[in-house]
Amino acid sequence: MDQSSEPLFFTALQWETVAAAAARIIPTDHDPGATEAGVVGFIDRYLSGIDYVYANPWGSGFLRLEGRQAEAWSQRIERQQRRYQDGLRALDELSASVFGSDFRTLGPEQQDAILVELSGRPKPEPVVLDGDVGAADLTQSTEGVVLSQPVTDEELDFFSTLVLHTRMGFYGDVAYGGNRDQVGWRTIGFPGPASLADTHGRYSTMDYMEEVDYSQRTASHQG
Repeated sequence: MDQSSEPLFFTALQWETVAAAAARIIPTDHDPGATEAGVVGFIDRYLSGIDYVYANPWGSGFLRLEGRQAEAWSQRIERQQRRYQDGLRALDELSASVFGSDFRTLGPEQQDAILVELSGRPKPEPVVLDGDVGAADLTQSTEGVVLSQPVTDEELDFFSTLVLHTRMGFYGDVAYGGNRDQVGWRTIGFPGPASLADTHGRYSTMDYMEEVDYSQRTASHQG
């Protein structure tokens, strides 16, 4: 699937701003980050309309949405478009008020400070996956995060939406415009299917799932 660097929805300045913010959410260090994965292209394509909602699992291209399904998805995308437009405007206004410049022109530490202010939450500590992470550690480190599929972006604020979309663009199937060259999968040691067609009866992710008692985890969150 072609992963274009030309915006479909964002303006050129919005593209640069989203790319900069995503690069602080999943930064490049000893492993590739959001920049290398082309996350901004994934987000831009997702926001561009209903032409890139469901990749055709049997070949190239995307399924055509019609009728009520098309109408519902159009309304959903329009809400996301407004959320990004308002959120990016607020992000630059905050950056200008604190540091006198647009977000995309700030240094990494200044950008982190702005994202902390925007989110209202402290910057998380780095997570190191060493193969010894247990179920209890995962439960504790993901407190307050929706852990089961499907994950929805409908009721999130702008910052939480941006974080979710950055993760989707880094770890999602390459057909949707992110995870360029499968860098997200390779970073976590996940070989992934060669194509979406392989996921239909010929591919399983069970060997890569953490063994967790989900009923116990759900009870602990509800308690």
